[in-house]
Amino acid sequence: MNKNSKIKSENVFKFIGRAFKEGDILTKLSFFIMGLSNLVRGQIIKGLIFLSMELGFIFYMVMAGVAGLSGLQNLGTKTQEQVVLSEPPYMKIVPGDNSMLMLLYGVVALFIIVAFFIAWKANVKAAFEAQKIKEKGGKLPSFIDDIKAHFDAKLHKSLLFFPMTGVLLFTVLPLVFMILIAFTNFDNAHQPPGNLFTWVGLANFKTVLFSGQTISKTFWPVFGWTIVWAIFATGLNYIFGMLLAMLINRKGVKFKGLWRTIFVLSIAVPQFVSLLIMKNMLADKGPINGMLESAGLISSYIPFLTQTMWARVTVLVVNLWIGVPYTMLITTGVLMNIPEDIYESAKIDGASPIAMFVKITLPYVLFVTGPYLIQQFIGNINNFNVIFLLSGGGPSSLDYYQAGKTDLLVTWLYKLTVNRKDYSFAATIGILVFVLSAVVSLIAYRRTSAYKSEEDFQ
Repeated sequence: MNKNSKIKSENVFKFIGRAFKEGDILTKLSFFIMGLSNLVRGQIIKGLIFLSMELGFIFYMVMAGVAGLSGLQNLGTKTQEQVVLSEPPYMKIVPGDNSMLMLLYGVVALFIIVAFFIAWKANVKAAFEAQKIKEKGGKLPSFIDDIKAHFDAKLHKSLLFFPMTGVLLFTVLPLVFMILIAFTNFDNAHQPPGNLFTWVGLANFKTVLFSGQTISKTFWPVFGWTIVWAIFATGLNYIFGMLLAMLINRKGVKFKGLWRTIFVLSIAVPQFVSLLIMKNMLADKGPINGMLESAGLISSYIPFLTQTMWARVTVLVVNLWIGVPYTMLITTGVLMNIPEDIYESAKIDGASPIAMFVKITLPYVLFVTGPYLIQQFIGNINNFNVIFLLSGGGPSSLDYYQAGKTDLLVTWLYKLTVNRKDYSFAATIGILVFVLSAVVSLIAYRRTSAYKSEEDFQ
């Protein structure tokens, strides 16, 4: 194993310890003065880049970083105040702390510290590599050589740099910020800068899960309906999509492409448009109730979206109309690739159509689409559009805290944020949804045949 591959495979902290132990004086000094080893050994530009990173980090920490980290301790102590004056304008606002900005600046400071550690580790690696090359009498790569390497051997790093930076800045950092909100009392009564919020530890989780208050009595029924919704929405879409695909693929069925096109038309229409149209059609005084009443089939309107059981059945049925075509398309491709000779052999052995479906079709389709099925289940746990746009989470209930009988955890979270500004509770529920989704997906995926025995499947 050469030196470069050894550095890549070695644990970061073990490598740092080995570099300090085996490094010469320049390498050791580079632990404290970034880029020094490269500067002295002739890699001027690389050394200046590392040195500028260190100086920039020190400047940031002195000017803002230390204050940002210290603000994380209590998220502010001084509230904004109004002072009465004896002369115009008679009222003056005295600025105070802003808990939300202090939390954000603290998170940014932590990310910058992590980024600096990564840069510092790269500096140590560059210093150690430069030492080893010099000891062997080799020529150190110039800055131009390093640039060329990033468009050749290190092209993958160059291509991933900007996407990864974007993910960290616009996805990971906001997620960390929102996760930390769950451990504060940031709600409608603590709105900075007028009223500061502070850390409360795990109190929000205790309130949501075990307090016995209205919000806790809301969480468990909404959680239960979320699981029921995800199971039925996923299972029914999968079963009916597979059956529809099998029906269209049957021998003797003409115009297969036409039938697929007809069912796929619901995908071509934007989902929010379809849901809003269905919401109007299923209203108490909507077209569907009007037609049924005109035909004498009902004497009063059917509460499709205003009665709990009707509303839950309705959202499941409408979700079928939207979701079945996706499963039909996926399973169609799978069914077309099942070898016909397997079915012919089964027929010769006297297998019935049901037996062939259970023993041949279903295992084959499940093997290929198992990961898709798990993804659909997790997607339905977080299926915001269907519930929010169709039923709005209703019908409302006085027994629930800012939730309706068809609300999922994700739509309830939205209402807590927008309607009540209970950001801490919403962040808490968001973490619980993430934990639920992660645990279910990991356990389920590891149990699929696609994960356990892909090479053995025939």
